[in-house]
Amino acid sequence: MKEEKLKQYFKNMVVKKSNIQEIFAAMSIPSFIRDWFINRYSNESNEINVNFLKSKINELMLKDVSFESVIDKIMSGQKVKFLAKINIHIDLRTSNVSFTLPDYPIDAKQTLIPKYIWDKVKNDLLFSDGDNWGIITLGYQAVQEGKNTVNKVTLEDYRAFVPYNVDLTYFKEARSYFTTEEWINVVLEAIDYNSLGYDSEETKLMVITRLLPFVEKRLNLIELAPKGTGKSYLFSQISKYGWLSTGGVMTRAKLFYDMKLKQEGLIANYDYVALDEISTIKFPDENEIQGALKGYMENGKYTVGVKASSATSGVVILGNIDYENMNIEAPMFNTLPNIFKDSALVDRFHGFIEGWKMPRMRENLKMCGLALNTEYFSTIMHNLRDDMEASAIVDKYVGYNSDADTRDVVAVKRIATAYIKLLFPHWSLSKNNVNLEEFEQYCLNRAINMRGIIKKQLIMMDVEYSHSPQAKFFIKN
Repeated sequence: MKEEKLKQYFKNMVVKKSNIQEIFAAMSIPSFIRDWFINRYSNESNEINVNFLKSKINELMLKDVSFESVIDKIMSGQKVKFLAKINIHIDLRTSNVSFTLPDYPIDAKQTLIPKYIWDKVKNDLLFSDGDNWGIITLGYQAVQEGKNTVNKVTLEDYRAFVPYNVDLTYFKEARSYFTTEEWINVVLEAIDYNSLGYDSEETKLMVITRLLPFVEKRLNLIELAPKGTGKSYLFSQISKYGWLSTGGVMTRAKLFYDMKLKQEGLIANYDYVALDEISTIKFPDENEIQGALKGYMENGKYTVGVKASSATSGVVILGNIDYENMNIEAPMFNTLPNIFKDSALVDRFHGFIEGWKMPRMRENLKMCGLALNTEYFSTIMHNLRDDMEASAIVDKYVGYNSDADTRDVVAVKRIATAYIKLLFPHWSLSKNNVNLEEFEQYCLNRAINMRGIIKKQLIMMDVEYSHSPQAKFFIKN
């Protein structure tokens, strides 16, 4: 029944996920690009020729080919076509348009988009949502710059990466034809997990909880989980709008703003920044980055030198936890780096994910069958960040005691809003179709629990928080 509904209401937004995914995993190709290939090169029965697919991947991803060889080809007069991310640069003085390819060593001074090409592709490049991914064709030509003639790499063609229209209104309407049980499975399968492999609805919902910062702005979470539960995969491979940092050094410049390069950091460029294997990440100046995080996580603003800016990225901390420490009634955050042992900073995290409630990744948890295209679903999640309907529902129906702690209220409302966006995006105040029983069960109660764990840990870290118990929430009719 669910598969029939998927085909009926989502049509070309559906792909057949199968063992063919192993090909992409072996080639280190993210899910959002994988599903683009599957969508593009599948026949009407959602079948695909594996050998042909491999050849197309090698061709369009420039596998086993150096970029220098690409440049050599176009210098000899050939056109080269491949899949890449492209950024646009407009010179206000000359009106010339150039480009860079973030994944390849070429800068804007070496490139040009001829005017006739720019007129053809500018709508796709200027008004797309997020990064510009597409099939680009490069050429080479001599260009007059003042008295000099210089050679430039030119953009000869661009075809947008997304093979479908992302219509949020249509998505919401389509959701209304699925039961809650069916939709939970649809969401899981869209992010590559086989819903049949889980033994309970609660386990499925725990996995979906990791998607909260994908749909809600400035939602900050902490997750502690055993190794092998898939947290790195989900935060790094599902969406091009998020960033996962694993190990290494994290500076204020990398996270917020680099004054030397005059370049915005990760916070300004992504929907969320997830710091994985948090115990292995080094923070050269802990006080500096701790102060920057406190300010940003409180109000979305940050200042580096004379540069003042704002962003909407969520901050997610991911760490491993030993079995004996999996207890929300005992101090768990003493396993975190010193920078995150500050109670004022921890208070700015909205919720905690009990990652030990998710199973280790198994073969029967890998999706096999028809499911929503991951690229499509990740773009929908990105667009839901700007949708205000869910927050309006929360504002109308969530009540709390008058002396409730403000951070508790903000946290619970923000998490509940995100759950609506993921599970019940079709709800609307104007349609009067909000199911308050389901809202309480799937959204509000889960939000209260996630914030409650943060509050318990705060009290164990700092006795001051024992004088500010968690707010009492209820449904307003």
